[in-house]
Amino acid sequence: MLGIIADDFTGASDIASFLVENGLNTIQMNGVPSSPLTTKVDAIVISLKSRSNPVGDAIAQSLNALDWLKTNGCDQFYFKYCSTFDSTEKGNIGPVTDALLDQLEENFTIICPALPINGRTIFNGYLFVGQALLNESGMQNHPITPMKDANLVRLMDKQAKGKTGLVSYVDLMKGADFVKERFATLRQQGYRYAVIDSVDNSQLAVLAEAIADFKLVTGGSGLAAYMAARLSKGQKSTNALVPNKASSVVLSGSCSVMTNKQVAQYAKKAPHIYLDVEQSLSNPQYAEELTQWVLNHIDHEFAPMVYATVAADKLKEIQQTFGAEKASQAIEHTFAKLAQNLYQAGVKNFITAGGETSSIVVQQLGFSGFHIGKQIAPGVPWLKALESDVYLALKSGNFGDEEFFTVAQGMFL
Repeated sequence: MLGIIADDFTGASDIASFLVENGLNTIQMNGVPSSPLTTKVDAIVISLKSRSNPVGDAIAQSLNALDWLKTNGCDQFYFKYCSTFDSTEKGNIGPVTDALLDQLEENFTIICPALPINGRTIFNGYLFVGQALLNESGMQNHPITPMKDANLVRLMDKQAKGKTGLVSYVDLMKGADFVKERFATLRQQGYRYAVIDSVDNSQLAVLAEAIADFKLVTGGSGLAAYMAARLSKGQKSTNALVPNKASSVVLSGSCSVMTNKQVAQYAKKAPHIYLDVEQSLSNPQYAEELTQWVLNHIDHEFAPMVYATVAADKLKEIQQTFGAEKASQAIEHTFAKLAQNLYQAGVKNFITAGGETSSIVVQQLGFSGFHIGKQIAPGVPWLKALESDVYLALKSGNFGDEEFFTVAQGMFL
């Protein structure tokens, strides 16, 4: 079995959806389970909240997940991080990769966050979002992990303990056997990681063959799709799991460029209310007031939306006024309490935007894991809670088109 350790909840559902689409029977777990798996599956995805945690905490969570996956029969492992390589100069991608390599007694792996279908490509070691370099794409304004450099070799070298090499686009064009030779050469030269160029999906298909015997792979969901296709021998999923039409809510915390467009577009047709940071900090009843507002609008044609999504200049103003960490924690706490209240009030479908928002909502609702449903957009499936008829759509910031929130609800039975 393939065991995936994802550093946030949107990333976990992202990779799980591609595994299912490409023929692997997959289950997604909310955190590290406390008991053995009793279901026979091809792949297990463990979703953590370790992307922006202190480094030691992220390592401990990841090693705990690795131990559980090993105990439950997995023999190849995938460390999943965001296709925009969200991290800081100190981690957590590098330190977690090092810890997993050491625990598996391995000394080499790859770095490949590419997801060409969503515009995340790598050329000469530089990560692009669409036609823009990562650090010019809006990610430089991320409230928690601002990305100031697009060069993956430099980024990895700053946060990991080994040296990072490059397997270039030209190398990939020569086929899987040549790529294996490049890996061997890099190992001999003392490199611990190799950034892999991926301009389109054909390079990912070559790479999936070249790393077939790797114990540890790291990257985004793009490569995992081709690994799954190889393991399933090209079998495609017929999975069509989608929610019933029921009480629903949209919760948007991401401040990405695309989520700002999605919020603006959706606000033209649906009831919407801004989640105010100052109220979150000063009003103990704020979550209850938002809850009542949502319930007052729950029967509208389109699900009511509560959003903290703002443009980059407004975000900077909020951070300067309240402090970046303090503001972020206040928003997360309010979303968590709001989600819990709405669940207790009978809301069945939760559409969330943003990794931190999705993580805190899933943790607060407390489900042990999820069945993977139909994709709403590439990398964003519907998820059905294992122990309930509650469905969630966990959208990473820049995923989906401008009509994402409407499209998600258009899939209701």
